[in-house]
Amino acid sequence: MTPGAVVDLMRECLLAAFWLAAPLLAIGFFAGIAISLVQIATSMQDSAFSAIPRLTAFLLGLLLLMPWMLHRSMAYAIGVLGDLGRYAR
Repeated sequence: MTPGAVVDLMRECLLAAFWLAAPLLAIGFFAGIAISLVQIATSMQDSAFSAIPRLTAFLLGLLLLMPWMLHRSMAYAIGVLGDLGRYAR
């Protein structure tokens, strides 16, 4: 296996991980901003008030995005395992 092939394989792996994590990270970011704005507006600094809605947003996002994430990860796995002979050289 040439160093260029290893670099390409690692690049594909990191890009797949990025695209799988990016939507959930964006949901967490926007939920955190919204919760922080509500806490600033109401002057309520309870830790449960910030954790529970953020976890709920993550759970809903995960449930809604799970089919897309599974499709994306299966396509990556099929692509890597389908070219397994190429990596054996």
